[in-house]
Amino acid sequence: MRCTILGLIGGAALLQLQPVLPPVPGASLVLVLAGALLLSRFLRSRARLAHGMVAGLLAGFFWAAFVAARALAPSLSAADEGRDAVVIGTVDSLPARGTQGERFYFAVEQVVSPTGLVMPPRIALSWYAASRAAGELPGSRVQPGERWRLKVRLQRPHGNANPHGFDYELWLLGQGIRATGYVRVEGANQRLDSFVLTPHNVVERCRAALRERILGALAGREYAGVIVALVVGDQRAIDQSDWQVFNRTGISHLVSISGLHITMIAGLVAWIASSLWRRSFFVRGWQLPLRLPAQKVAALAGVLAALLYVLLAGFGVPAQRTLYMLCVVALAAWTDRLASVTHVLALAAGVVVLLDPWCVMWPGFWLSFGAVALILYATVGRTAVHRQAPAPDAPDGEARRGRPLTRRQRLGQILHAAVITQYAVTLGLVPLTMLLFAQVSLVSPLANAIAIPVVSLLVTPLALAGGLLPDPVGTPLLQAAHALMQALAELLHWFSAGRLAVWSAPSPPPWLFALAFAGTLWLLAPRGWPSRWLGLLTWAPLLAAVPDSPPPGAVRIVAFDVGQGMAVLVETAGRRLLYDTGPAYGPDSNAGSRIIVPYLRARGIDRLDGVIVSHGDADHVGGARAVLESVRTDWLLSSLPNDHPALAAVPRHLRCAAGQAWTWNGVRFEMLHPLPASYGDSALKTNARSCTLRIAAPGGTVLLAGDIEAAQEAELVVREGSRLRADVLLVPHHGSGTSSTEPFLAAVQPSVAIFQVGYRNRYRHPKAAVFERYGKLGVRRLRTDVSGAVTVETGSHVGVEEVRLLNRRYWYKR
Repeated sequence: MRCTILGLIGGAALLQLQPVLPPVPGASLVLVLAGALLLSRFLRSRARLAHGMVAGLLAGFFWAAFVAARALAPSLSAADEGRDAVVIGTVDSLPARGTQGERFYFAVEQVVSPTGLVMPPRIALSWYAASRAAGELPGSRVQPGERWRLKVRLQRPHGNANPHGFDYELWLLGQGIRATGYVRVEGANQRLDSFVLTPHNVVERCRAALRERILGALAGREYAGVIVALVVGDQRAIDQSDWQVFNRTGISHLVSISGLHITMIAGLVAWIASSLWRRSFFVRGWQLPLRLPAQKVAALAGVLAALLYVLLAGFGVPAQRTLYMLCVVALAAWTDRLASVTHVLALAAGVVVLLDPWCVMWPGFWLSFGAVALILYATVGRTAVHRQAPAPDAPDGEARRGRPLTRRQRLGQILHAAVITQYAVTLGLVPLTMLLFAQVSLVSPLANAIAIPVVSLLVTPLALAGGLLPDPVGTPLLQAAHALMQALAELLHWFSAGRLAVWSAPSPPPWLFALAFAGTLWLLAPRGWPSRWLGLLTWAPLLAAVPDSPPPGAVRIVAFDVGQGMAVLVETAGRRLLYDTGPAYGPDSNAGSRIIVPYLRARGIDRLDGVIVSHGDADHVGGARAVLESVRTDWLLSSLPNDHPALAAVPRHLRCAAGQAWTWNGVRFEMLHPLPASYGDSALKTNARSCTLRIAAPGGTVLLAGDIEAAQEAELVVREGSRLRADVLLVPHHGSGTSSTEPFLAAVQPSVAIFQVGYRNRYRHPKAAVFERYGKLGVRRLRTDVSGAVTVETGSHVGVEEVRLLNRRYWYKR
């Protein structure tokens, strides 16, 4: 069974790497299963393991394809994007609320207008605060389970596509969301029913009530969002700076409803139920253990408690894994069967993949099951509780059994087991953590040794009890949980402050990960295994790797897909420069924290030689502060005013001006615009002072033009003339109608033009006439909303890579 389940997981993972779905996956799945069952009757026992693995691989592949085909079928057509529609349905999730409005899932029941519109059954909506204030129901908030009539404008799922980036389109597919949009101000947006009774709506309404209760009791408290995350699994209220601390200290797995918390709650409930059942507490005078063994009652009570907690958690992968494992153990107890721990783990993983084949694409799946597997590998048979040796004159019975341990000895063995477990998890997950996150926390063992008992044994039970119990008991418990969490957070801040708190290196290739993982298994092997310490040597190439760079004299640029904004990483053989930092998406979200910093971390880049912010528009400077606070930067060159808040995070700031120049590794950098005198002209728009950079390498030239417009293009043509010639052009002002004039393009003569634009952006960039202008000149036109991030490298020729073309997946729009 275990080999078959491993094959099932591998098959589901293989399907997620395909550019297109196989034809007729449902029929193929039936044929594969029928053939596997027929063949198994004729195989010998030795061949059945390999057969089970192959059968599982094929079944997992075609099952995942079958589920994916069903999920992709109810999609919004391209012709219906941007059309207004009036729909009736129910609020299908716990709304995410912020200063800009609220976001929620909406289960569509009926399309009122336009007639004939094919609407996906589940959509994601935003209701912006400005729209609500101008609407018919000012100040009201949606609640899970409510039925509404809404006027909405939708588009097909689309996310930013960047190397090492979060795949938003895949995540939406896993959530069953096939369209996203927002509620329109116009139209009779109206609540029709206050609650529609379904099991799902009951759960979501309970989660909403608990969240409101906690936020009300902890109003204005810094870590109220953490308490909410521990009770109902909603992590959206946790501040980004707190996440950074939790990640650097390696305790982010605790700031959620993790498997450890569920197991603890289930075990506590099981112990209470067993104790009461043994004493026939429920029905006095009855001998209840004779009617039903207490072990079975404890197993049932523990599973029910775990199920309730998992429902409150929103059914995440770590919660599912723990629930299914507990169910298997409970089933074994009720059927009087002994369950092997490896069978339990494999069965739980198989159930998770069957229910959600896309889970294999997320780090949580591999970290959850990998951690448990490593614990089993490193501890099973090595941490058993033993009895004392009998005394020489002990009675026969005691001589056979041994003397019971004292309380101090039992505590010592429990602590020893906990140390071994933490040792196994800390060391065992190093290769996987480097593969998934390109960093490992060096303070994680100490931080987890303190945080695990505090969060699991104190904060979580207090938060649960405070959320479920009425006042005047509940609020003091919630405040006590918050006080403990605040004290722990202050300690974690101190742990994470040092530069050596985290070790970073480039995300390893598969072969290097496999080598390090094999060495880790050798390191964690049982005592007596020869030279276990040699396993550490396999980590050397993993941890000592350095970021790759273009060869001397060449230049590589990565134009990120940041939506409607600009952000370009420029690399030479030994230097790195960031040109613009993308937009801000909201008060706590920007391209710097969501796209640029994760990319740099995955590449193992912990330092930038310089940053250029072309001008002060939000779509260029929105991520600057996040980048400058997260990555060491030598200097900042910009046209920003001296009082701009982003300047506080950099040690050295200079104004960009024509005539500035430097050379890195055989590559010449020259600032062409603006003129120094332009800073004295207060009438100029910020676009007119965009820092324009020319990068000349032996194999090609790149021109980064910011948001310059027609007047500045004309000045450059007069002033620079043929020196504007460039092989690669970052299109000025995203392809707006005020830029990319014919004289300018005639001077630049690009062979590649990159349009950094957002999908269906409100400015309608690039303008059709401008886009066509480049096409008539025979320029290769690349749009980040279509191609994703674009990488260009000069050498013997100008090489171009498009993320969406390089990593084609079946869920991407074609």
